[in-house]
Amino acid sequence: MQAPHKNHNLQSSSGDVLRLSPSDNVVIALREIAAAEQLDLVPVPLAGSVTRGHKIAVAPIAKGENVIRYGQIIGQAKADIAPGEHVHVHNLGMGAHQQDYAHASASYPLQSITDARTFQGYHRSNGKVGTRNYIGILTTVNCSGSVARFIAEAAEKSGLLEEFPNVDGVVPIVHGTGCGMSGDNEGYATLFRTLAGYAQHPNFGGILLIGLGCEVMQVADLVGGQPIRADGALRYMTIQNEGGTRKTIERGLEQLRGIAEMANKAERAPAPISEITVGMQCGGSDGYSGITANPALGYASDLLVRHGGTTILSETSEIYGAEHLLTRRAESIEVGQKLIERVRWWEDYTERNGGEMDNNPSPGNKRGGLTTILEKSLGAVAKGGTAPMRDVYQFGEIIDKHGFVFMDSPGFDPCSVTGQVASGANLIVFTTGRGSVSGYQPTPCIKLSTNSEMYARMSEDMDLNCGDIVTDGVSIETKGEELFEILIRVASGERTKSEELGFGGVEFVPWQIGAVM
Repeated sequence: MQAPHKNHNLQSSSGDVLRLSPSDNVVIALREIAAAEQLDLVPVPLAGSVTRGHKIAVAPIAKGENVIRYGQIIGQAKADIAPGEHVHVHNLGMGAHQQDYAHASASYPLQSITDARTFQGYHRSNGKVGTRNYIGILTTVNCSGSVARFIAEAAEKSGLLEEFPNVDGVVPIVHGTGCGMSGDNEGYATLFRTLAGYAQHPNFGGILLIGLGCEVMQVADLVGGQPIRADGALRYMTIQNEGGTRKTIERGLEQLRGIAEMANKAERAPAPISEITVGMQCGGSDGYSGITANPALGYASDLLVRHGGTTILSETSEIYGAEHLLTRRAESIEVGQKLIERVRWWEDYTERNGGEMDNNPSPGNKRGGLTTILEKSLGAVAKGGTAPMRDVYQFGEIIDKHGFVFMDSPGFDPCSVTGQVASGANLIVFTTGRGSVSGYQPTPCIKLSTNSEMYARMSEDMDLNCGDIVTDGVSIETKGEELFEILIRVASGERTKSEELGFGGVEFVPWQIGAVM
């Protein structure tokens, strides 16, 4: 696969279709194309109409033969395909595939940039730097979720935060688990890491932790006899010990005032951009995702890494079929093997739960032109740029290395972002072709559109249009640099579209693994 910062549209494009690699036997439609049209890169008139973002065969492809896009296998033909035919779910399947992982064979350090760029962040006592200064009301269990929201609503009605101008708001972090589960299995450990990660997150100036009292995920276990936060800005209680809902709300408001007094002391101050950690996501992907927004994000990722920052690629089920591109970039053989261990875990996980790795792409992805998980994954991996992969982390595990890393997660966007935030992401960048809408308090989310048509429809939700890479010939380098500057501005306090719209109330989705009992 070509380096994601190459400007593909300048390589082989007729303006109507785009060929991403000389070895490709398909091209991508750049507009709605009618039946019988003759195109420069297609040797015969089209057999039928083709939707923008979809694939057209440019050479005969026999049944069982590999279909090639990005210079990589995206599946096998389910029937003979003639030049000029639409290539999609009716004639393209995943088929069997074998990958040569070649661990750590192409891990080349990027040249560092030492121009001392900074952003305006909140410096925490543990050395981390936040991009926002929220107070979190974190819940151990679903049973305390409503009370957490009641406390947040009571704080807003009382005007409490008007006294504390440096506090961005109160965020109730509620979820649907925490009980009806084993207390010593993988699911429990995953939830524990997630809650502990949020409690320590640098975008929170303080935390109020609320449990019911009798749940499996006990407050006492989370606190663990030692402070979760070095600054001491954490208070905790259970509804049962406080004497019920009303008394817990009253007590919660008292505790919030004390937390707010501490959080309000924080003020933005210059911080090196090496303290920015970006969680990279794609959702509602289309045929343009791997051509425009994802490689532009990949270029910005490399820029941030070159400045000493950190970027997190995730969604293990959506790098399936492209994992060999990541193992080659592993910093060591051991790091590459860690990624493959997670891939094998996913193969077993989906099989024992009656699924399969090719359940992805979604119906919306397919309408946008993506056919197999192999094709989707090759485009998704472009978000990770070209930097060496420094390590592979579990879901919600604290990232302790700077550079480009991978965190294991499902492809379900809210769940994957939840893990990245728990791991320490203080910014999220989200690429979308179909038009995903969401936000992830306490971490601001920057939305990138992959195509100009969707951006025009949904510009109130999108922060940056990457469709002009195709429509106007903007280079991927230029778009990546534009995104990099947006990262710094948002890290310094500029609000994103999802923040302006008030997203973040329902997007905390811990990964539930195991039986619900």
